[in-house]
Amino acid sequence: MSNYFHYQQDQLFVENVALADIARRFGTPTYVYSRAALSDGYRQFAEAFKERESLICFAVKSNPNLAILNLFAKLGAGFDIVAGGELQRVLAAGGAANKVVFSGVGKSEAEMRLALSAGILCFNVESEAELLRLNEVAGSMGKVAPISFRVNPNVDAKTHPYISTGLKQSKFGVAYTDALALYRKASAMAHLRVTGMDCHIGSQLTEVSPFIAATEKVLALVDTLAAEGIKLEHLDLGGGLGIRYNDETPPSIAEYAQALLGAVQGRSEKLIVEPGRVLVGNAGVLLTKVEYLKPGEEKHFAIVDAAMNDLMRPALYDAYHGVQPLLRRAATAKEYEVVGPVCESGDFLAHARKLAIEQGDFLALMSAGAYGMSMSSNYNTRPRAAEIMVDGDAIHLIRERETVQQLFAGEKTFL
Repeated sequence: MSNYFHYQQDQLFVENVALADIARRFGTPTYVYSRAALSDGYRQFAEAFKERESLICFAVKSNPNLAILNLFAKLGAGFDIVAGGELQRVLAAGGAANKVVFSGVGKSEAEMRLALSAGILCFNVESEAELLRLNEVAGSMGKVAPISFRVNPNVDAKTHPYISTGLKQSKFGVAYTDALALYRKASAMAHLRVTGMDCHIGSQLTEVSPFIAATEKVLALVDTLAAEGIKLEHLDLGGGLGIRYNDETPPSIAEYAQALLGAVQGRSEKLIVEPGRVLVGNAGVLLTKVEYLKPGEEKHFAIVDAAMNDLMRPALYDAYHGVQPLLRRAATAKEYEVVGPVCESGDFLAHARKLAIEQGDFLALMSAGAYGMSMSSNYNTRPRAAEIMVDGDAIHLIRERETVQQLFAGEKTFL
């Protein structure tokens, strides 16, 4: 657990607030975030990169709540987006469009127009077809689009295959061997301005070496472009720094930054990084209630009111999340499968956890601040969870729990 989530007299707290008080007041499932943890993470990045011109762009997809985006905007962050809706969230939260980089393999014409009208910092282009479309759209608007290419360095990120994005078989980015020709083509287009190069190799990386290997390949290409008169203004080295869910030992933010800064030492380009999970993952938990304890011949089940629709990572990636009771009991722990009520065998949140719990107890799914709420769904017509931000001893509702009526309000019946 992080320092922001801790036990006091057998009760689990976030900052100065007992999580059980939140569960009773707002119900469950509910996501809870620590403002101090969020702020501290960003400030660690700002401090680590302060020695050179840089921009820290929070990866919106990891947690797009407006309150979280607003907090990062106030701290000076830029934003990495992958959809037009994310841009609209950033702007609604007070983020600056000129600090936004737009990634993603399938940008639509409407999304391009939205981003061009807003005046974003850069489009990270991921294919020749996208390049041609963007030039055409910008020309129709009388604008010049700032672009970089997301270059695929074919570096193994050593992470889960579903979140590894830098290998040559990936859908992301342009092939390293094609990049030079594409930069030449882009630099000759009337409605594009080549400003940078982007590289992102995956998520939940727990070693520095893949970052450095990718950076070195990118820098070689940057130097080749410069020799041809195509000088870049910025280097976007992506995100992907991992966190500790269980027994991982990822590098610290300072160690990660030191390695990257060493790799680009002596260069003049502005540096952009795109942290997501590392800023929000361990700043949030998902609260849930034990509905039933169901003993079995081979396994015992703790059936809770949170499910795969609330936290998809375990079902999708077989991901590990710690499970902590909000009240520690002086009783013998039993091994449980922690499962939800959704009608799927894959609806599990944790396997084989030793817990001393009773029906009606509250649990916290730890390290749930990244890709928890942002990936949640309404499967089984389940309203999505409420979201809470804790600031010291203050409790703020930053997203109301959905209602079933909201879920089908836009639907029609035909008799």
